[in-house]
Amino acid sequence: MIKSKSENDIIDITDQISNIVKESLIENGAVIVFVAGSTAAITTMEFEPGLQKDFPEMLSRLAPKDNEYAHDATWHDGNGHSHVRASLVGPNLTVPIVNGHLTLGTWQQIVLVEMDTKPRERKIILQMMGE
Repeated sequence: MIKSKSENDIIDITDQISNIVKESLIENGAVIVFVAGSTAAITTMEFEPGLQKDFPEMLSRLAPKDNEYAHDATWHDGNGHSHVRASLVGPNLTVPIVNGHLTLGTWQQIVLVEMDTKPRERKIILQMMGE
């Protein structure tokens, strides 16, 4: 479980995933990283302060918080924008495993992006395939 602080919290989960991949003893294959929940997403980015600011700002331009969302009219929970943003980025990512290691670029990390309006505990599911 990964605990988030609230909306726009971006958490680097690369080391945790890398360690699990190493423990699996899979040399060549792939790992699917999936977050269970409709208001969080998984992606890759260079995990640095500038992008940690730029990424949420980009999402707010695409799905502004102050728009009217049918979800909010139905559920009255004020997180319609969170659902839309999470859907845009997506809940999963597939990363190749080569020689027992994640195949990521030098400046590329796997991140969980929290989009809900309150702190959450997120379940990350990994599924590995290979030999």
